[in-house]
Amino acid sequence: KWKGEGTTLNLESIVVGRCYDYIRIVNPAVGEKNCLEIWEAFKNAFIGKDPCSVLPKDYELFINLSFHTIPPNKSLFWENNRLLVNSFADRGHRYMSLADTLFGYVTDFLNWCGQANSTGLDYESCPTTEECENNPVESFWRMASITYAQHSSGVIHVLLNGSADGGAYPVPGFFADYEIPNLQRGKVSEIVIWVVDDIEGPD
Repeated sequence: KWKGEGTTLNLESIVVGRCYDYIRIVNPAVGEKNCLEIWEAFKNAFIGKDPCSVLPKDYELFINLSFHTIPPNKSLFWENNRLLVNSFADRGHRYMSLADTLFGYVTDFLNWCGQANSTGLDYESCPTTEECENNPVESFWRMASITYAQHSSGVIHVLLNGSADGGAYPVPGFFADYEIPNLQRGKVSEIVIWVVDDIEGPD
């Protein structure tokens, strides 16, 4: 029994439905994608495996199938202010955060894991990152973050939370550990950093 929440109920329906929502309504410019194939690649990254032995590279096929161009000057990185970023990016109209890409959109706010020697999902509990680093969700977001950073270009925008415990720039953190090291020197022209505080503080 793990300490984290179990797999989100109706996971397959949500992932496939979000995929169609994305390619038909949110961002049809990405073109045709095979949403059922994308789901199968996603599921096969972690199904039947010990949920502490899922690596970022296990999601490579999923990323390849769901990948699309990230427009120049639209990348928005962040730490500790997810809801603000979602509204600020305006579903990709103003900026395209990781959650506004197809590969981030289909899994945002979801939880998932399988079990060794079983073809089923574990709906009761999944490991937290404290319990083991190589869990299905942590490894997924590492792979997604690396991919997103590698394909970001032009003016890069970063939104940090000045009221966060531990400071605006958390180390370790996804931005520090997986995104900054994977920005491509020849592709990025400028980095614009905004530090925002909660209205009620603290600064």
